[in-house]
Formats: sequence, structure tokens, C-alpha cells
Amino acid sequence: MSDGEIHVAYGLDEKPPLVKSILLGLQHVAVMIVPATAVAYIVAGAVGLSAANTAYIVQMVLLFSGLATVVQAYTVGPVGAKLPVVMGTSFTFVGAASTIGVNYGLAAVFGAILVTGLLVEGLIGWQFERIQPYFPPLVTGLVVVIIGLYLIPSAMNNVAGGVGAEDYGALHNILLATLVLAVSVGLNMFTSGVTRLLATLAGIAVGYVAAVAIGIVNFAPVANAAWFAVPVPGRFGFEFHPVPIVTFAFLFLVSAMETVGDMSSVTSAEGRTPTHEEFRGGLFTDGGLSSLGSIFGAFPVTSFSQNAGVINFTGVMSRHVVAIAGGFLAVLGLSPKVGAAVATIPDAVFGGAVLLMAGMVAASGARLITLNADLNRRNMVILGVSLGLGLGVATTPEALSGLPQAAQTFFGQPVVVTALTALLLNTLTPGDQSPLFDADDDDTASTAAAPTDD
Repeated sequence: MSDGEIHVAYGLDEKPPLVKSILLGLQHVAVMIVPATAVAYIVAGAVGLSAANTAYIVQMVLLFSGLATVVQAYTVGPVGAKLPVVMGTSFTFVGAASTIGVNYGLAAVFGAILVTGLLVEGLIGWQFERIQPYFPPLVTGLVVVIIGLYLIPSAMNNVAGGVGAEDYGALHNILLATLVLAVSVGLNMFTSGVTRLLATLAGIAVGYVAAVAIGIVNFAPVANAAWFAVPVPGRFGFEFHPVPIVTFAFLFLVSAMETVGDMSSVTSAEGRTPTHEEFRGGLFTDGGLSSLGSIFGAFPVTSFSQNAGVINFTGVMSRHVVAIAGGFLAVLGLSPKVGAAVATIPDAVFGGAVLLMAGMVAASGARLITLNADLNRRNMVILGVSLGLGLGVATTPEALSGLPQAAQTFFGQPVVVTALTALLLNTLTPGDQSPLFDADDDDTASTAAAPTDD
């Protein structure tokens, strides 16, 4: 193992024993299923959908998250990265989907996704070999860092019981999240073998049992859910309007940046950045499966940062484990009753796990930067300005209230602000990671992956 690598228990193409693989796959599902489905619940609530339509959208989100995850692991032609990238619906799209859904209707939301998913991310993926020099580890690492940091407030809201919950901040919620965090960290730090690899799942399981014991788990949605439901193409219709299309085009650019960052976080376990082919296939999956899913009523799918954190936390990089997780998600998407059962996990239990994963994501981004970029004056300025502005709009969004609404929507995204700031400063400032100055066009990949002297 080199200085640039963490301990990898299972490599990219290795297959853990079947039972262990299933448990590791379930761990990935447990970490991402609540935030993935939360997007559907939030948008459905904002638009005022019926319970039946809400359940259907949740079902489609799970189904296409699973299909996209399997495609990332095994590929279909040029689509897919052959990397352990878990896919799901990102909070990046919540605000736009809710606002456009209210003002234009869901038909306009799904019409915009259908057009921009494949067009924007497909184009980025197709030309990524030319674009990649503009996204060296300094930039992609900053995207990973801000994704992790941006998840922390959301995780803390879950720890407290969920925004709007009657028991928000109650002692039992804090204790449940603390129990999950303590079990997960304790097993990872002080045990070895299967208990270390399954530390996060064990933490969630212990927290869930404790939640059932104190009587805060509601099983009524499980009894009311159907066993099986068939996807219906065009259920919400399609409309095409300029403003929604432009808005989602910007958001898919953000999604591409997130995916580049998450893929870099995953491969950082091996002390490297992804190859051109891996980036291209991963971005094709983001765009193509998002457009395909919109036909059936699913919101856009993108890589999930929490699961990149799981990989760095456990050292299990096997794409076969992630494919099993994708299979579970697809099954959940076809069976609303099973999905309803998983969704009974209390927010506080989930929050304890996500708080840990968010921190691991941010730490993996910092590691990616320190391994591949000198912390000299130039790069420290880029780090400081990019993170300062990104965290600034995240913590004080009202500071942008004087801007037009469209500008508030765009520049109110911490990932957008951090990524664009880092991209512009890194490109325009002379240095070893700038594509306009010292980068060697014939050796871009190697200079992006290895540190050099400034």
C-alpha cells in the first residue's frame, strides 16, 4: 500500500463472499435510501400531489436509482464507469423541481429533465477528455469537500428528528443518533473483519431496534402499501418551456461536477483520479438514466456522496457489492410495500449515519487535494476563496436577496459557487494545475493525478 492509498479490503473487481456482499450492499442502501426518497416527498408535498402519486414517484426514484447503479458498475456499451458509484436523486434538484412544479406543473419538470439530462451531461461526457484539464484534483477535491460540508446541516436536522417534526430536537432523537454514531465509529476503529466492514449498517440496525423499543416507529404505511406496482410511461405528461429547460441545464452542470467529485472520491481510495473512460461513462449514466427515468416519472439521478463516504470508511471498493445494492434498490422500486418498510427508519437513526458519512466525504475531498496539489500560496488562496463563498451562500442565503430570482436560484447553490470559483481561479491563475499555463496537453491525465512542484 502506497502513501496515497487507504487500506482497501476488496478491490474494484474483487467479489467478497456472497453473504458478506449482500450485507455490504444493504449497507449502501441503508445509507442513501432516506435522502433519495426524501427528494420525492419534498417535491410532491410542494406541488400538492395525492398520496398515490407521491408513492408512485418514490417508487420510480428507487427503481431508476437501482438501474443506474447497476449500469455504473457493469456498463451498457459506453454508458457506465465500471466503478462502485451508487446513484440516487440529489437535493440539487429539489428547489427547482418544487418551484417549477408549482408554477408550470410537473409536466414541465419532466419535460425539462428529458431534454437536458441527456443533452447537457451527454455532451460533457462525450467531450470530457477535452474538458478534464479544467477539472484537476484541486477543483474536483474542492467539489467533494463542499458536498460533504453541505450535507452536514441536513444531517444535523435529521439527527434532531427531521425539519418540521413535532419532536424536533428532543432528547430521544439526539440519543438515537449518538447511539448510531458511537456503534459505527466504535466498530470501525476497534474491530476488524466483517464487523468493521459492516460498521455503518450495524449502527443503523442498533439504532432502529432502539427506536422500535421506545415506540417511535410507525408501521402503518407498510400495511397500507401495495406489494407490487408497474411503472407507467408519461404518467404526468410532458411540456417544454424555456425557463425550466435553462434552469435544469444549469443544475445538470452542477450534477456533472458532483459526479466528477464523487468519482474522484471513490478512486481516491486507490490513490488515483478516474480515467477519461471512467469519467465519460459515469457522466453518460447520469444524463442518460435521468432522461430515461423522467419518461416514467423519476427525478434526476446522480452519484451519491454518502456512499462514496461508505467506500472510504470501510475500504470496500468492489463494484460487485454496489451492483447488489442497485439490485436491491430496483426491487424496492417495484414493491412499494418493501420500500415503505425501509422508509420507517426514523430520521434521527438515519441522521447519525449520514453525519458520519458527510464528514468522511469532506475528509476524502481534502485528502484528494493534499495528495495531488501543493498547498502553496496560489492553491491556498483558491481553497480559501472557493470554500468561503460556498459556505457563505450555504449558511447565509438571504445575503443574495437583492439579486433577481433566477440569479438567487443559481448562485444560492453552494456546490455551484465553490466549483465555479475554483474553476475560474485555477484556470486563470498561473500554476501547475492550470490548463492554460503549465499543463502538458499530451500528459494531462498524469499531471492531474500526481503532485508536481509549483
